[in-house]
Amino acid sequence: MSGICEGRVVIVTGAGRGLGRAHALEFARQGARVVVNDLGAELDGTGSSDGPAGEVVDHIRAMGGEAVANGADVADWEQARDMVNQAIETFGRLDVLVNNAGFLRDRMLANMSEEEWDAVIRVHLKGHFAPTRHAIEHWRARAKAGEAVDARIINTSSGAGLMGSVGQANYAAAKAGIAALTLNEAAELARYGVTANAIAPAARTRMTEGVFTEMMAPPSEGEFDAMAPENVSPLVVWLASEHSRFVTGRVFEVEGGKISIADGWQHGPVIDKGARWDPAEITGAVRDLLAKAPAPAPVYGT
Repeated sequence: MSGICEGRVVIVTGAGRGLGRAHALEFARQGARVVVNDLGAELDGTGSSDGPAGEVVDHIRAMGGEAVANGADVADWEQARDMVNQAIETFGRLDVLVNNAGFLRDRMLANMSEEEWDAVIRVHLKGHFAPTRHAIEHWRARAKAGEAVDARIINTSSGAGLMGSVGQANYAAAKAGIAALTLNEAAELARYGVTANAIAPAARTRMTEGVFTEMMAPPSEGEFDAMAPENVSPLVVWLASEHSRFVTGRVFEVEGGKISIADGWQHGPVIDKGARWDPAEITGAVRDLLAKAPAPAPVYGT
């Protein structure tokens, strides 16, 4: 198989279903060798099995591609290290890490438990950091040995992380953290030949199918299904390819046939008194700043 990622070695986390599965299959179609990671958990993160990852591997091999399954918990430090080592030991190196794994524990803040908060922050935010940290060790060693490294990190944020989402404070906070983590990775890792970008996808998956079922009718036969997860994967594969080496530190929103670059936090209007403020003066100053600043995007669900 040949394509824009021919010969690239890729890890896709959470690749047993949904977006991750679509990414893994498209990578294989584009010539990559794929480590298909999936814990096999339920939507809320409970349970595990090796079935989904193995099924994707079988599909890739039936297509004539190369793939191996991995059942690591990506938020477990040692398991994440072993996953990266599996890619290196199986295929000789690692070129691309796609951090995609995650689950939901939706709840309004007034009702959210500590466990619901911790579990979601762990799998999304630490589950991005741990594999990335071990992949960086591999790429830095190669760069210091004089090799020309051309590696990629592709993270999965969300519109919830960019805009907020009512009933998903834990998820939104984690996804916002992933967007910020991506900026740090891009700034710190360029010296080693590594780019880092994130996507904020909109697609029908186990995590979103209820929302999209309520919002829109399923497509008619032959009609373009804008919410199919397969629509997101071409951008992910392109970001993983050699063609994308000029792009780093960006968050791409992608839905159906639409691709855009999210415009994140920017320095806004400023009032400089040139001296210490008296608290009573600040009301007028803030009113002036708000009049000059663009209105924030509405939080999802409001």
